[in-house]
Amino acid sequence: MRLFKKTNINFMALRGKMYFLSSAIIVVGLISLFIKGVNYGIDFRGGTELVLSLSERADYGQLRGALGKAGFSDSEIKSFGNDQTILIRTTQQAEGMIVANKIKDAIQTSLPNQSFQVLREDKIGPKIGKELRRDAMYAVVASLFVILVYVAIRYKFLYGMGAVLSLYHDVLLTLGIISLLDGVVPFLNLEITQEIVAAFLTIVGLSVNDTVVVFDRIRENSKIYRSLSLTDVMNKSLNDTLSRTFITNGTILSVLLVLLFAGGEVTRGFAFAMVIGTITGTYSSIYIASAVVLDTTLRIKKPE
Repeated sequence: MRLFKKTNINFMALRGKMYFLSSAIIVVGLISLFIKGVNYGIDFRGGTELVLSLSERADYGQLRGALGKAGFSDSEIKSFGNDQTILIRTTQQAEGMIVANKIKDAIQTSLPNQSFQVLREDKIGPKIGKELRRDAMYAVVASLFVILVYVAIRYKFLYGMGAVLSLYHDVLLTLGIISLLDGVVPFLNLEITQEIVAAFLTIVGLSVNDTVVVFDRIRENSKIYRSLSLTDVMNKSLNDTLSRTFITNGTILSVLLVLLFAGGEVTRGFAFAMVIGTITGTYSSIYIASAVVLDTTLRIKKPE
């Protein structure tokens, strides 16, 4: 199935401007990461987290007062999907579920008319949180290394470098946007959790899949159209795969948008990261992976 008829878009003519655009967004994101940082979830910070379904609409003033009396004045309280579901998070540590039980007792004692049901109750120790942060970083780096080896063996080392650079681009750009928008958009929960790390790994997989499809077509067309320059071969290959790219990634994106706006609070951060990653992954297959291979090849072949 072809979404578009035969197209003849000169993708590579815009690669210089796209380098600049990508660099600008990544630099802004890195500045945000350096100044603002990211908001780690309970998975990576350690602490106790409760999700409670209240019988009546939440009164945050009363809730903060109740927790303050119990010694949890530094706790974070926010809505979790609707006015009667709240998320309570504290970094205080204790054995077992002592902290969680104290929080529940404080609410029951200070607000006797407000009954609640515990939807989720998590406790992560600081040592475990540190180990999870380390393991998450190792997982992303290891996946990029394995992809480099795979693409280098299947094509050439230069193609592997182009693919990995595009994946670094996708991860850095998505992480930078998360840092920029965290706390700015009210309905988005953009904490760095295990779900967000899973989103990054999924982005890497989707992006490299799209890149491999493009590289396959470049390799085929290089054998068929030997008289064409590498620039023309790449433009033709990108036009040949354009319909497939839009159909595949458009389908994924439509599902993610439904999950983002109609899904629950728990999956919203994951869906947002995936939306950004799907868009950047489609873009980077053209203007990072393919463009880097083209420019590096032309530079190597340039006569002295």
